[in-house]
Amino acid sequence: MSYQLVAYAVFLPLAGFLFNGLIGRRIKSETLVGAIGSATVGIGFAIACKILFEMLGSPVEERSHTVELFKWIATGSLNVSFAYQVDQLSVLMMLIVTGVGFLIHVYSIGYMRGDPGFWRFFAYLNLFIFAMLNLVMADNFLLLFLGWEGVGLCSYLLIGFWYDRKFEKGTTGDAAKKAFIVNRIGDFGFLIGMFLIVETFGSLNFNTVFTQASALSVGTPVIMWMTLALFLGATGKSAQIPLFVWLPDAMAGPTPVSALIHAATMVTAGVYMVARCSALYALAPTTMVIVAIVGAVTALMAASIGLVQNDIKKVLAYSTVSQLGYMFLALGVGAFAAGLFHVLTHAFFKALLFLGSGAVIHAMHEEQDIQKMGGLKEHLPITYKTFLIGAIAIAGIPPLSGFVSKDEILWKAFSQGHWTLWMNGAIGAGLTAF
Repeated sequence: MSYQLVAYAVFLPLAGFLFNGLIGRRIKSETLVGAIGSATVGIGFAIACKILFEMLGSPVEERSHTVELFKWIATGSLNVSFAYQVDQLSVLMMLIVTGVGFLIHVYSIGYMRGDPGFWRFFAYLNLFIFAMLNLVMADNFLLLFLGWEGVGLCSYLLIGFWYDRKFEKGTTGDAAKKAFIVNRIGDFGFLIGMFLIVETFGSLNFNTVFTQASALSVGTPVIMWMTLALFLGATGKSAQIPLFVWLPDAMAGPTPVSALIHAATMVTAGVYMVARCSALYALAPTTMVIVAIVGAVTALMAASIGLVQNDIKKVLAYSTVSQLGYMFLALGVGAFAAGLFHVLTHAFFKALLFLGSGAVIHAMHEEQDIQKMGGLKEHLPITYKTFLIGAIAIAGIPPLSGFVSKDEILWKAFSQGHWTLWMNGAIGAGLTAF
C-alpha cells in the first residue's frame, strides 16, 4: 500500500538538508545543489499524489491509516509513538507543502544564483519542509509540536538569511529574532494546551483524545481552556491579532522564503491544527466565537493596513494576514472544510504573487518601492500575465479559485446568522481586491 511510503516523503528532505548542509559548500555546481534540494521535495510530492489516487479509489472508512516508525516515549501511563497519520486532511496538507514547496525550490535555483550562501539556503529550505511535513503528518500532539517548533527555527534561519543586510530600522537578523520571539509566546499557549490534554485524557494521540472527548458534554470548562490555549499557539504561528506583528517583518528574507512562509507552509500550521482538533473545538462554542471574531477582525484590519504600504512585498504580507483571518473566520463558524479549501487556494495564488514580486524586484535591481514602478508590462510580459492571474484570484473574481473559497466562507458566516462577521469579511474582501 502506497501510504506506507509516507516516511520516505518526510525524511527525504532531511537527507537533502544533511547532504547540502555537510558537503554543499564543497560542491562547485550550484545547479547540482539546487537539483538535489528540489528533487527530495519533488519525490515527496510524487508519493503524496500516489497516496491521493489510491485513497480516492478506496471507501471512505478505509482512508485513514497510521504508520508507526518507532515507540518514542513511554513513561507511566503516557505512551507516545513516532507515527504518521495518513488521512484526507494530512494528505491534502502534504500535497500543498510538497507541491508548492517543490516549485519554490526550483524557482530558488535561479533566484539565489551567485549567492555565497547558496548551499546553506537550500539546506535550510529542506529542513523547513521536513519540519512542516512532521507537523501535518503527525498522529499525536507531541510530534506535531516537534514540527511546530522546527518550522519556527527554520523561519528564524531563513528570514535572517542575509543577516548583515539593513532592513528598515535594523538588520534582517532583528526581523528574524522578532519572528522567533513572537512565535515563542504563542508556543507557550500550545504547551499549556498539551498539558491540559494529558491531564484530562491521559494521552496525546489524536484518535484517543478525540474519542474520549466525544463522551463529554458541550461547554465543558476544561475543553474551553484547552482549545483557547491551543488557539493562542495558532495566533502566533498563523499571525492573528495580537501576534501578527512578526509576519510583515518576515519580508526581510529572500523572496522565495516569503513565498514559502506566507503561502504553503508555516502560516497555515495554526489553521491546520485547529481543523485537526475540530472535535475539541466543536465542544467549546465560546472558543469558536472567539476564533471567528479574531479571524474577522484580523481580516479587516490587515487588509486596511495593506492599503497604505509602498513595499511590494509588504502589500502581499498584509494580504496574507488578512487571508489567514478569513480562514479562522471559517473555522470559527464551523465551516472547517471551507477554511481548509481556502488554505489550498491561497497557497497557490499567494505563492504565485510572491514569486512574481521576486521577478519584479530582480528586474528593478532590488528595488521594492511600488511608487518607483510602472510600465513593466513590455519588459516582463510573462511576469505580467502570471501576476495578473494571481491578482484576479486573490481578489475573488470568478471563475478563479479565490472566488469559490471566499464565497463559501462568506456564505457559511451569513447562513448561520453571523451578520457582523459576514460584513467584516465582505468589506475585507473588497479591500483585498482594491
